[in-house]
Amino acid sequence: MKVLDKTVSQITIPTPFAVGDTHVYLIKGDTLSLVDAGVKTKEAWEAFKIQLKELGYFPKDIEQIILTHHHPDHIGLVEMFPRLKSLTAHKNVDLWLTRDEDFFSHYEKFFRDYFIECGVPEYLQKVLDKLRSPLKFAGEGKLTQNIDEGDPLPGHEDWEVIETKGHAQSHLSFLRKHDGVFIGGDHLLQHISPNPLIEPPIAADDERPKPMLQYRANLNKCMHLGINTVLPGHGKVFSNPKEIIPTRLSKQEQRAAKVFSLLKEKSQTPFQICQQIFSKQYDNQIELTMSETIGQLDYLEDEGLIGKEGENGILNYYAK
Repeated sequence: MKVLDKTVSQITIPTPFAVGDTHVYLIKGDTLSLVDAGVKTKEAWEAFKIQLKELGYFPKDIEQIILTHHHPDHIGLVEMFPRLKSLTAHKNVDLWLTRDEDFFSHYEKFFRDYFIECGVPEYLQKVLDKLRSPLKFAGEGKLTQNIDEGDPLPGHEDWEVIETKGHAQSHLSFLRKHDGVFIGGDHLLQHISPNPLIEPPIAADDERPKPMLQYRANLNKCMHLGINTVLPGHGKVFSNPKEIIPTRLSKQEQRAAKVFSLLKEKSQTPFQICQQIFSKQYDNQIELTMSETIGQLDYLEDEGLIGKEGENGILNYYAK
């Protein structure tokens, strides 16, 4: 637990995930709000209550929860606050909180079809049978308020909502305008680059989102917002975003250049590219490595360097 200033405190919660601990933030204002809600485990809840008490509060004192995005390590404890008046986030978070069955069926079908189209072999497609397993760590509920780009945070008029899609299609960050404090969820982290994760379109007929392009656009946007201090979802608080952001963009471009060099040798499926750039990881982390691979291909295609064509239902990418 860290008191960061007179209105914002950081509470650190353990998770069972490889990313490690996650941070949530208590904000005092017209409303006592919690930004993000950790993961749904007994250990997380006990750690949260201890640190909250050190700050002089109890779960019954929390009036509002504001979520940066829908991932389980950020929404886990939303059900645990008996006097909660408002649950606030991007509208897409509601699909996960309410366990919208139509969306989940669409979500699973999208990945089954897309893995086939990308040339992923059948033995690796079995991971898709467990797409819902992380939900055991996620809370359930229903949003009472939707927020989006440019809105003030309810109960905290000095904070502005910034859309930061890329890592998730529900991702928002929050900027305190007068001093440049930025609650960034998983969008800006000091120690690692978040994975822009492939997700299906919300509506089945829409085009697939391109999270790498979103992530890059929103990193560039953050260069010009006057951000001075980043309060992240994971890792250390940091004050050099104008150094970290160009580094993130540059490293991504270097990875894309490697993909481009492979495609200059011959046309290949996304899975064939994935095998080469993640030779040690793809077998055990096919969802993450394929997301990263597709992100590089989306970037190169957007730059006009590569094209793609379908053959027998399988995508092949080629250098122009």
